[in-house]
Amino acid sequence: MRFASLGSGSQGNGALVEKNGTCILVDCGFSVAETEQRLARLGRQPESITAIVITHEHGDHVSGVGPLVKKYGLPVWATTGTAQHQWLRKLPGLHRFSSHKPFAIGDLQVQPFPVPHDAREPTHFVFSDGARRLGMLTDIGRSMPHIEQHLTGCDALMLESNYDVEMLANGEYSKKLKQRVGGPYGHLSNVQAAELLAHLDCSRLQHLVAAHLSAKNNTPDLARAALSKVMGCEPDWIAIAEQDNGLAWREIL
Repeated sequence: MRFASLGSGSQGNGALVEKNGTCILVDCGFSVAETEQRLARLGRQPESITAIVITHEHGDHVSGVGPLVKKYGLPVWATTGTAQHQWLRKLPGLHRFSSHKPFAIGDLQVQPFPVPHDAREPTHFVFSDGARRLGMLTDIGRSMPHIEQHLTGCDALMLESNYDVEMLANGEYSKKLKQRVGGPYGHLSNVQAAELLAHLDCSRLQHLVAAHLSAKNNTPDLARAALSKVMGCEPDWIAIAEQDNGLAWREIL
């Protein structure tokens, strides 16, 4: 099993999870042309995608889904709440899943779990090929016990590390936006991400990727410093899913 990122941040999100002939695209917040270019960078074409699985309906995660589906006829999976969004509800090949029940797409098992975020029915996932587990978690305002239960013992983890508390507090965002980002239904700070990580069994962790970093309220160095302190590793061991360059393929052995 392996995974990669097309890009991660407020300007657009998309990730790939692959096992044998199954290739799942998690979210698509890019135009069709941009998605095609980013897929090509990873050696993939839209026709090779088995399905699109959606976390929630915010534009940086779903704005490109409809156009991509219309051009390539890809099936889409979303929770019932997410599927009600105007960009999604009329799509052909739309499958609805429960955020509490696992399902299979080809050679991959998908375990969704609900998360606290300011969307209709947001969810994130643990992907498995039966031997290895990849956890993905972004766009949550706070950790919860059931989230940690799902993510503990993963072999690879993409974890939101959105903002530095001081940079957000002293930055240019409006008071309302600061409260939204830093609130219980917003995003994880570097400190919160580290605290969540400290509650997990990381003994099997081969890859740790900091994701959804704010361009204005965080830096890769700050995110790496917070997470590496918990892991007891060199900061450079922590990978970054970048907004422009994404993340190259990572193999889970």
